[in-house]
Amino acid sequence: MGKITGFLEIEREDRAYEPAADRVRHYREFLLPLGETETVKQAARCMDCGIPYCHQGCPVNNQIPDWNDLVYHSDWQEAASNLHSTNNFPEVTGRICPAPCEAACTLNIIDLPVTIKSIECTIADKAFAAGWVRPQPPETKTGKRVAVVGSGPAGLACAQQLARVGHDVHVYEKLAQPGGLLRYGIPDFKMEKYIVERRVEQMQAEGVTFHCNMHVGHDVSARKLERDYDAVLLSGGAEHPRDLAIEGRNLRGVHYAMNFLPQQNRRVSGEPLGDVEPILATAKQVVVIGGGDTGSDCIGTSFRQGAVSVTQLEILPMPPENENKELTWPNWPLKLRTSSSQAEGAARDFSVATSRFLGENGEVKELECVRLDAQLKPVPGSEFRIPADLVLLAMGFLHPVQEGMIKDLRVDLDQRGNVKANELDYRTSRPKVFAAGDMRRGQSLVVWAIREGRQAAHAIDKFLMGRTDLPR
Repeated sequence: MGKITGFLEIEREDRAYEPAADRVRHYREFLLPLGETETVKQAARCMDCGIPYCHQGCPVNNQIPDWNDLVYHSDWQEAASNLHSTNNFPEVTGRICPAPCEAACTLNIIDLPVTIKSIECTIADKAFAAGWVRPQPPETKTGKRVAVVGSGPAGLACAQQLARVGHDVHVYEKLAQPGGLLRYGIPDFKMEKYIVERRVEQMQAEGVTFHCNMHVGHDVSARKLERDYDAVLLSGGAEHPRDLAIEGRNLRGVHYAMNFLPQQNRRVSGEPLGDVEPILATAKQVVVIGGGDTGSDCIGTSFRQGAVSVTQLEILPMPPENENKELTWPNWPLKLRTSSSQAEGAARDFSVATSRFLGENGEVKELECVRLDAQLKPVPGSEFRIPADLVLLAMGFLHPVQEGMIKDLRVDLDQRGNVKANELDYRTSRPKVFAAGDMRRGQSLVVWAIREGRQAAHAIDKFLMGRTDLPR
């Protein structure tokens, strides 16, 4: 905890945003840090609540009251050590996690939770600035070789854990640079890519080998990895997008969100786009179908590219502005949230289904929509049209891409099409093959992927060595 009476004496203050009119002109991060003095005060608000439900809310089980107390007493280095003991990449979660820990905070009962996410980010950034984050190579090698397929947060977390206990870890990434979703999915204005690059450099110094532009199932067979390595982790994410199979779907200008977002990340980093069709929102009326984080990322990117207007459509009803604490706390509540990208000027509409895309000369020009009732049934006579030059489908992901690696391995799948493996040992139906992250659990949060990567590392180390000292 922090100061015993801190939550009574100190008002909640959180990081502010650079004004929207300024931040839409660039792709840099625009959160304004609180500063060390104010962060110490905010950590002091952590109360002696008896049962710290923030532990339950945090998927990686961060010891939040402990490092809040350390920050309050200005013991930043010990706070950083504590934070890294449960989370390989706190500088990532401190930027992009939705903070279920804050929803579970006891002070959230009165809508004034401790600013856990901001404190976490400050600890992590200070640790890097002070030089406390160093490579941790193993003292001895085990002689065991592990292949990790996919370099997103699950794969990176697992690879780092296994390398630190002496295994020879090789990460296979189909794209040009490591990071997976962290590098190619999350816009730079939410997380700049040096964040990923410095962790990759740390992991290389710890003995991890990265094989980029190496698509398992195409450039190298999954069966070969299974033969050549003592264990294989499948952590390639859930990349099969939900489609909208309606009239006009094949018109030019209708794209999946994840064909749009990675292009801009490549432009910012100077990576060539290759021979793909450029997708740009410049001078266009943009419609984003889907109300989640991916949709918000499309909004923010579209405004920065110079879109004339952006409209976001959500098939579900508008959530309530405030949750009923007695029914939801300490669980994650369903309520209306406005992301920083939505606040930049997007029009939002709820309970709307798209019936068809209308176009001219093969290019999309309008959406024909209908309003839905509480049972998601079309309301007769409620049809309307929205002009659109660019439509981005951000309706989520169904399961991993099964062509190639998964089909070659013939691993069992669950009812949703994900690779089947339990949360105890993360083993698939093939003895040497494990699965973690979105490829196993389905579309989820980065913080859940980190958790699964760490737990899979525990399971793989135990499988290889008969015992393990890695945390679970």
